[in-house]
Amino acid sequence: MSFRLRVLGLLMLVALTATAATAWLTLRQANRQVRETVAAGRQEVSRITGELRAYGFAHGTWDGLPPTVRDLAGDTGQRIRVVTEAGTLLADSDALAGREPRPLGGQPPVVVDARPVLSLPGGQVPRLSAKLAATAIADYRSSVAYAACLTRAGAEVAARRDGMGVPRVTTGHRSARCEEPPRGSDPRTPQDLDALRACTSARPVAPCLQRVFNERTASVAPPRLEVRLGYRDESPPALAAAPAAAVAVGVALAAVLGALLLSRAVLRPVRAMTLAAKGLGEGDLGRRVPVSGRDEIAQLGGAFNRMADSIQAGEERQRRLTGDIAHELRTPLANLRGYLEALRDGVVEPTPELLASLHEEALLQQRIVDDLQDLALAEAGALTYHHRAVDLRELLEAGRTAHRARAGTAGVALELRVPHPVHVLGDPDRLRQVVGNLLGNALRATGAGGTVTLVLSRRRGSAVVEVRDTGTGIPEADLPHLFDRFWRADPSRGRATGGSGLGLSIARQIVTDHGGTIDVRSTVGAGTTFTITLPEAAGDDGASGAG
Repeated sequence: MSFRLRVLGLLMLVALTATAATAWLTLRQANRQVRETVAAGRQEVSRITGELRAYGFAHGTWDGLPPTVRDLAGDTGQRIRVVTEAGTLLADSDALAGREPRPLGGQPPVVVDARPVLSLPGGQVPRLSAKLAATAIADYRSSVAYAACLTRAGAEVAARRDGMGVPRVTTGHRSARCEEPPRGSDPRTPQDLDALRACTSARPVAPCLQRVFNERTASVAPPRLEVRLGYRDESPPALAAAPAAAVAVGVALAAVLGALLLSRAVLRPVRAMTLAAKGLGEGDLGRRVPVSGRDEIAQLGGAFNRMADSIQAGEERQRRLTGDIAHELRTPLANLRGYLEALRDGVVEPTPELLASLHEEALLQQRIVDDLQDLALAEAGALTYHHRAVDLRELLEAGRTAHRARAGTAGVALELRVPHPVHVLGDPDRLRQVVGNLLGNALRATGAGGTVTLVLSRRRGSAVVEVRDTGTGIPEADLPHLFDRFWRADPSRGRATGGSGLGLSIARQIVTDHGGTIDVRSTVGAGTTFTITLPEAAGDDGASGAG
């Protein structure tokens, strides 16, 4: 995958993860807080209605209710407005707190009924249950009247449920105005019994008895209340700051972690290349960077390794060249020095033959130096060329003429196959140098009775020159080294018989500078063919041919 796509994918993953985490955590927090708010609201409503119901149950009246409403509003933080079903205002927490009552909200009122729920024993026959309910009606009437009287008198009132669910009022302060209900008498009235007797045939009996109980006690029981909570435009509870901060911190940590992972993925190969480049600068030419994948970073690592390979190969070539030059010059210079010292000391006579030999040796060293200079200039692109139209047929004929005597001395036939003229744009002297080098090598490699052939042809818009010989040939393993400096196919050949070892390197560079190529194919025992391919000059319309 492309490095750019990987970075984009990681950034998108971090962004999506952060967004999703924020949304999920915020939603989770909001849902939890809503549930907690709803539960708290239900608990508050349940507490408010329960305490109001307990007040009416114990006191039998709603007189004295405002202090209870004020305390409930202070404990719960709710705005509480209490009215009877008839619309009579009993208490408003805003007014009790000394503020202007705020408009009510749209929530429906909660109904509070202080009348008890009868607890009838299970398994009773309907007639007996009706008698018990009649007793409960009578007891409730008397208890409510007594509790209401005590409340109006300012006494503290408490109540407990008896076995039927009817309040039993107790107080620590007796009042002469309030008569305590009698115990042990039968307060049932015929009217109550008649009303309850109709329930004996109902199924089930308990709801019917409860309905009759409510009807028969409605005149003495506290009226039902309508309780309104809250006010209009009340702001909803805000999200808690601590969980929101925790969410923000968690998302920030996730983003930082993603950025760290991304920076490590990016900087690890960059750091490796930095260390490798520093090692190269300090001379460790074997340093390389690990390469994996096919993205831009991997391509950069591959390019760095290729550059390091090129630098190392160039350094090795230069080291090898220095060693080869020293090797090539050491022996002949030592010979010259030895003879000169011998001549100086009078050990040998300065005969014409000795002086000619020394002069020839000096010329060989001069040729090596000249060849090295030409090669250095050619590889640096500083070798001077004088380009013009060159007739390769004339150039090859001149080369054959120059080497005819040498070929005749060696007993080698020197042939030329040029069916038609072919022109190229180049430096004739440098091209003649290339052909002369190849001819010289071919004549040295070909024994008496052999043949060296110069062939000129056209091939798909290119001029092709071939130098063929029937000599000893070159092993296939040696072909890749053929154009290396100071390399000789036959190690037994010295400078006198094998040249300087730089000719083919110079020839290849000259051909390359002319936009061409030079190749070689060889078979041991059959001979060698060097092929030079050069761009044909524009406008040369000669017929094509093959050698």
